Amino acid sequence: MNLELTDEQVALRDTVRRFLAEKASVTAHVRPMLDDPTGTTADVWRGLAELGATGVLVPPDYGGAGMTMVEAGIVAEELGAALHPGPWLSCAVAAVRAVTRTGAAEKAGALLSGIADGSTIATVGPLRGPRPGAVERSDGVVLRGTLSAMPDAAAANVMMVLAEDGDGAALSTVETAVCHLGDQSGGVDPTRKRFAVTLDDSPAQRLASVSAEQCQALVDDVLVAHAADALGAAEAVLTLAVEYAKTRRQFGHPIGSFQAVQHLCVDMYEAIELARSGVVHALWAADAADPAERHLAAIRAKAFAGQLTAVGDTAIQVFGGVGYTWEHDAHLYLKRLLGWSAYLGGPDRYLQEVGRELVSGL
Repeated sequence: MNLELTDEQVALRDTVRRFLAEKASVTAHVRPMLDDPTGTTADVWRGLAELGATGVLVPPDYGGAGMTMVEAGIVAEELGAALHPGPWLSCAVAAVRAVTRTGAAEKAGALLSGIADGSTIATVGPLRGPRPGAVERSDGVVLRGTLSAMPDAAAANVMMVLAEDGDGAALSTVETAVCHLGDQSGGVDPTRKRFAVTLDDSPAQRLASVSAEQCQALVDDVLVAHAADALGAAEAVLTLAVEYAKTRRQFGHPIGSFQAVQHLCVDMYEAIELARSGVVHALWAADAADPAERHLAAIRAKAFAGQLTAVGDTAIQVFGGVGYTWEHDAHLYLKRLLGWSAYLGGPDRYLQEVGRELVSGL
């Protein structure tokens, strides 16, 4: 595992960062999209596709770059730093990995090609909790049930549903147009769009059976990608706080000269760097490690979510009252990190699982 980026990875990071700064900044893009159910615009999504960001994990045979989760993590980190509200994680990571993890690439070739060129937006669920049912009829498969928090359903053309059929779990695709989208699920983070979806005998295409191991691998991939996104958000809000501490003056001096503020900044930096090592390892393990190491690396990254979320809380302390105001971006970063902490369950359950894994290995 290499902890330093290659020249190609640096170029990928810089290209995505420059695009987001020019075309999808917090002021010009993120804030106007907070109340938009899709979280993106056609121009921004097409721009990400033209950069190759939507096809970073898509195999080359289907028009993608065929890169690894390490490169996907680089993109996710930049999107997190920019508070990007679009469906990239759901589509470019979760949907693609759902296909490749289950060996359904041949059946889903057109879907993968559409994701790579930006013409298709897909999402996957449910990753936790009850699953809808898949029923085989004479005219094909239909799905029945409710998805309580389907990510980016309003932006997606296609939903990839993990459903229960007679043989266990199966991955099927269903067009969003034939489903009923309910209200957007409430959450602390307005940059994440989740919806209740009702499947009422919705016609679907069955792609593949899904084993428990394949499902766990997919969940691990999604957790690690979200962790990289949160890492980018935490580093961005730290940068904002440090710059503020350099310029905000109190008692005739920059507040950054006060030891109490310096300690807060050091605490944030320490948490970010500890998280970075864990995230980089988990991204590498997603493709290169055995299943046990991959899973442990993923849940470690999630178990540390509370510490990473504390970065946003501490940054608010550095900003003082201004950090809570709607006009300042600090509260948006804090909400992004709080959303990560709550995603697929809070850190405590993952800390317990990490403890069990470590004890069983003794």
